[in-house]
Amino acid sequence: MIWLVLVSQIVLPLGLLLWLALAPSPSLTGYAVQVAGIATFLSAFALVAQWAVVPWWLPRGYAGLFVLAILAPVLRGRLSGLAVLPSGIGGWSSMAVSLVLLGLGTWYGSAAVAGRALPTAPAVDIANPFGPGTYLVGHGGSREIVNAHLRTLDPEVERYRPWRGQSYAVDFFGLTNWGTRAVGLRPADPAAYAIFGATLHAPCEGEVMATEDAMPDLPVPEQDTVNRLGNHVLLRCKEAMIVFAHMRQGSVAVSPGQSVTLGTRLGEVGNSGASTEPHLHIHAQRAAAEGDPPISGTPLALRIDGRFLVRNERLRGRE
Repeated sequence: MIWLVLVSQIVLPLGLLLWLALAPSPSLTGYAVQVAGIATFLSAFALVAQWAVVPWWLPRGYAGLFVLAILAPVLRGRLSGLAVLPSGIGGWSSMAVSLVLLGLGTWYGSAAVAGRALPTAPAVDIANPFGPGTYLVGHGGSREIVNAHLRTLDPEVERYRPWRGQSYAVDFFGLTNWGTRAVGLRPADPAAYAIFGATLHAPCEGEVMATEDAMPDLPVPEQDTVNRLGNHVLLRCKEAMIVFAHMRQGSVAVSPGQSVTLGTRLGEVGNSGASTEPHLHIHAQRAAAEGDPPISGTPLALRIDGRFLVRNERLRGRE
């Protein structure tokens, strides 16, 4: 998995940029389509991919390199005297690859942009639950291409029904000073991840409905697929249930039946339950029907500090 991330997020973009800089299409039309195809593809990729293993700011660096890649053939005079239309196998092959990139970028980019809109589900507004730090959205948005939780909306898949309440969930990573989510590519120690131990606070006034605090924080990438929430807090905020999952063992600071105010300390982020690495899973839902699994209620969209957060957006915690 990590090697795939490194290849797709480093080797592939740099390869396309080098292609543009060193081997521009040998026709004006082909070059224009090459520039458009690479720009569209890389823009879509910046929205669709999770930028957490490599620094979150890397796509901005690629944007700067893209400008340089356009200037390189111009400054070297490679574009002067070119024919308008492609000719030969090389020219038409370059055009074909560029058109594929343009099509893929347009398709996936449009889907990612559409995922930034609120879904049709009712929205719940809460305050920022984080203490100090900067946090990156790993999954979030209203399309499955940027939020894998949405697959649990499918009523035809029986195994998703007990988890349906989490369909509009948001997953957060922490960020190191370098802009990555951990020290190292995929360390086994949960404490090597920036979000591990981050403090969580009540994002509203409400009542604690359920908690769990005794499950272990697992080494990466082990996970407990039976006790999916791991250590957690279920908090009722008016008509909505706010679910905090994968919390740190022994950190939960509230109890069922307890009333909380805005800012009450709930606990810390950990790596318990069905978590492949430390992160906070948070979602809003209606209360589950009596006797049903706790996160099977009707899913609700979630706004934090007025923002509907989508993949790769950042949220700064409260001091």
